[in-house]
Amino acid sequence: MNSGEKKIEWARQYMPVLSGIREEFSRDKPFRGMRIGMALHVEAKTANLVETLAAGGAEVFITGCNPLSTQDDVAEALGRVPNVHCYAKRGADHREYYAAIDKVLDADPDVTIDDGMDLIHRLHTARTELLAGVRGGCEETTTGVHRLRAMARDEKLRFPVIAVNDTPMKRFFDNVHGTGESALTAIMVTTNMLVAGKAVVVAGYGFCGRGLARKLHGLGARVIVTEVDSRRALEAYMDGFAVMPMDRAATLGEIFITTTGNTSVITERHFRNMRHGVVLANAGHFNVEIDVQWLEEHADTIVRRDGIDTYMLDDRPVHVLAEGRLVNLAIPKGMGHPIEVMDLSFALQALCTRYIAEHGKEHPAGVYDVPAEIDEQVARRKLAALDLSIDEISPEQKDYLSGWEEGT
Repeated sequence: MNSGEKKIEWARQYMPVLSGIREEFSRDKPFRGMRIGMALHVEAKTANLVETLAAGGAEVFITGCNPLSTQDDVAEALGRVPNVHCYAKRGADHREYYAAIDKVLDADPDVTIDDGMDLIHRLHTARTELLAGVRGGCEETTTGVHRLRAMARDEKLRFPVIAVNDTPMKRFFDNVHGTGESALTAIMVTTNMLVAGKAVVVAGYGFCGRGLARKLHGLGARVIVTEVDSRRALEAYMDGFAVMPMDRAATLGEIFITTTGNTSVITERHFRNMRHGVVLANAGHFNVEIDVQWLEEHADTIVRRDGIDTYMLDDRPVHVLAEGRLVNLAIPKGMGHPIEVMDLSFALQALCTRYIAEHGKEHPAGVYDVPAEIDEQVARRKLAALDLSIDEISPEQKDYLSGWEEGT
């Protein structure tokens, strides 16, 4: 057993929900004769999802969704799994990255699974001849869902896609606890810095930012939140955090973590006002939240360490982690979200993929919510795996909630 196989096996023992689905797929073969194209972070938890789909009868073609998130030993191990073809490579340049995406699409997939919409974008721009054969897709992350909704709004999306990111079982656990814990773990293991007492700026107070702020508070940090949405800003304030524009936060923060999924969150005008030795990290999606390109072009000198690039601006060091890419995956020892969290997210992916395979042709093009029964099924499976039980609503309670005749 090589190192990649050992990582996959280690993750498997903490993914009971996905393991149960894999047993069902092995028996029922819901993907028999189908080809599934995937662009996800290629690491051990993802490998267990891939094996689950292959066990269900699919031929799976996968590449990475981030040039620095692939674990090469896991990719090598996946390449030896029957009916799995893996093209991911850590450190792929721009040409290699899109060449691998094209290899996945060369398989003419029936179903796509994306983390960031790279496959779907490529299908709709450079590989349109394949669109007619796609039953539908699933999208894992916030940024991808935003882009898909924009496509649907402009009537450019050509097949149905399930927004796996937008369902409670994804947002409450993957986004809050997964991003919250894994991003902070990555920052601390890369820098060996203390979090307690530091002024930490969290850009964005969606589910990911909320999780980070709570975890940081628990570690003793002084948390500052920046936002563009007045409701989320007010929520952050009511949760006990300082709220201010980035222009002001730039002068105060010692560590900055972006979670917006948007571009140009930290830019030139912020760099010039930051404190000596500031640390910048991205926990959103693409490498556009921090303007690393400006730093590359304007720094007096650059010092590169494992996972840390230091840019000297007038004798003030600005430290950027993981090249501004996803800090929890792109640092040298990045492991991504905790296994138990991804057990839930990939259980959702597996069941939504089956739903698309069986019902995709019945739906017009557009972005769809995860069916409520799938979301609830994953929660019930996880409770059972934890040996937890809950109350059941009684007939009397059902009648009370569903009617209006009975007074209070």
